[in-house]
Amino acid sequence: MNSSPEKNRGCRRKSCLVLTLVPLLLIVVLFCLFRSSHTLPDRFVLNLQLSGDLSEIQGESSTLPFLSSREPLSLQDLLFILDHAAADERVKELLLEIGGLHASPAKISELRSSIEKVRSRGKKVTAFLSSPEDSDYLLASACDAIVMERGGYLLLDGLKAETLFYTTPLGKIGIRFQAAQWKQYKSGIEPFTRTGASREYFEQIGGLLDEVYDDYLGYASRRRGISRDSLSGIIDRIALISDSRAKTFGLVDSAASSWELKRALNRKITGKEPTGENDALVSGGEYRSAVDWPMKGEGDERIALITLSGPIVRTAGESALGMGEGVDVESLKHSLDAALDDKKVKALVLRIDSPGGDALASAEMLQMLDSAAVKKPLVVSMSGVAASGGYMAALAGKTVFASPLTITGSIGVYALKPEISALVAKTGLGRDVVTRGRLADANSPFKPLDKEAYQKFVAASGEIYDDFIGKVARSRRMPLTAVDSVAGGRVWSGTRALKAGLVDRTGGLFDAIHAARLLAKMDMSKNPRIILYPEQKSWIEMLVQGNRAGLPGMIGAAFKKQLMQEFLPVRHLSSIAAFYDRLMLSGRVHMMAMMPSEIIIE
Repeated sequence: MNSSPEKNRGCRRKSCLVLTLVPLLLIVVLFCLFRSSHTLPDRFVLNLQLSGDLSEIQGESSTLPFLSSREPLSLQDLLFILDHAAADERVKELLLEIGGLHASPAKISELRSSIEKVRSRGKKVTAFLSSPEDSDYLLASACDAIVMERGGYLLLDGLKAETLFYTTPLGKIGIRFQAAQWKQYKSGIEPFTRTGASREYFEQIGGLLDEVYDDYLGYASRRRGISRDSLSGIIDRIALISDSRAKTFGLVDSAASSWELKRALNRKITGKEPTGENDALVSGGEYRSAVDWPMKGEGDERIALITLSGPIVRTAGESALGMGEGVDVESLKHSLDAALDDKKVKALVLRIDSPGGDALASAEMLQMLDSAAVKKPLVVSMSGVAASGGYMAALAGKTVFASPLTITGSIGVYALKPEISALVAKTGLGRDVVTRGRLADANSPFKPLDKEAYQKFVAASGEIYDDFIGKVARSRRMPLTAVDSVAGGRVWSGTRALKAGLVDRTGGLFDAIHAARLLAKMDMSKNPRIILYPEQKSWIEMLVQGNRAGLPGMIGAAFKKQLMQEFLPVRHLSSIAAFYDRLMLSGRVHMMAMMPSEIIIE
């Protein structure tokens, strides 16, 4: 006997309802289990692992639960975690496991300040060093005690800046570049037009290294209670130091295995031999998931923390050899629109960790930020680097903060055009072109620019440079001649940028948040809620709300990133690899407002 149509429709509706409710219930159960697994003990040691490049913020793959444990904490993660821990009565001590840290001087300096804040609250901070180098040791010196891995070696061999020059090897295969440079200190063209560094490059990099090295020797020797000359002598004459000699020199306090140290801390907190049931060590990821993130709000008022991290690109998806996307115009627009539409957001803090990038994209970002700053107070916080196009974006700030060792400035423009006519001749490649318009084929990579086209190429770079220094002059209220005297591609530390009038104050992220609260006349007796942009969704939120790439795409991208990090660390790639990649593939002219090089402490 056939069922009635009404009965069939009812069954289908029930089936649809079941298919909808079951996944939702499963998600709710998973969410509850995930949250319950992050209940913290009443007393514990906060155990943070610091390694890698200290990205400013986490990527999307970090939100996937099965990969989050392998993803290093970002700089902002660490800053907010340490800020929480300083006031959290449950946190009795901190253990920092430091090894393989490759970070800019300003990031290490800001972390040192956060560690000092924790110590000022009477909480002991211990550093455990595994195969440490200069960067690891510099950060560890901020702690109360340094424990070195038993049997290991401490490599303190100083600082260096290295640039590779490709002109000769590329010339051998028939590739060369034509360049426009505004001005002489904008040295990003040099690897492709020279066989060695210019005097201006050595002047800039030498000055920055002097500042960083002076900070390194002064801070580490002062914290360890040894003379500056002694530390300098160890670096110059010994470099590779065993755990026993490191203790003799006063560089470390003791040596132990990680297992021994953690068991000792466990016994200290619990008074018992550690077992799986009374583990008193809590990881940074567990702590982050169990506290109000990123800061406990005590009222309705909010501050939007908008981060520009990575090279500035025109559109989403442009990346450095597939290793990671830059910050694009549309993403910033979405962040600003959301922050301005939220009536509870009283002020904006723009956090910049960018060497710059596409000149026109940088100018468009500044225009959007200037418009936003008219509606709500905007304060800028410079992280490791805020240079060239990154500095241009900072011009929107009512107040601009830089860490003393932030790398900033690099106000200038350069452009490179590849031409492969010699390569074509070597390979015998044939080419016929039909054009309409006298200059239709002028920018082809198959031939050099002729005199007229080259003059236009250079003139266009000069116009962008003039526009750039004009923006700086208006924002910083400086005469054009004064701006030009500190521009031309010159690079500054945060301390020297303050003296040059390019920034307003030295300080870190929390200094900028405090200044934004004052500008917005917020209630200073209550902590505001911090809203992070671009929005960082949890894996639960992405499952519920969906993602443009879909879950398989997200998982695939996350695994790809993880594998690439294992086999080809990002630090081995130049910060301008994205530009060179696009340049070589397309042959187009690109106008860049970008920092020509990086300084990383290793």
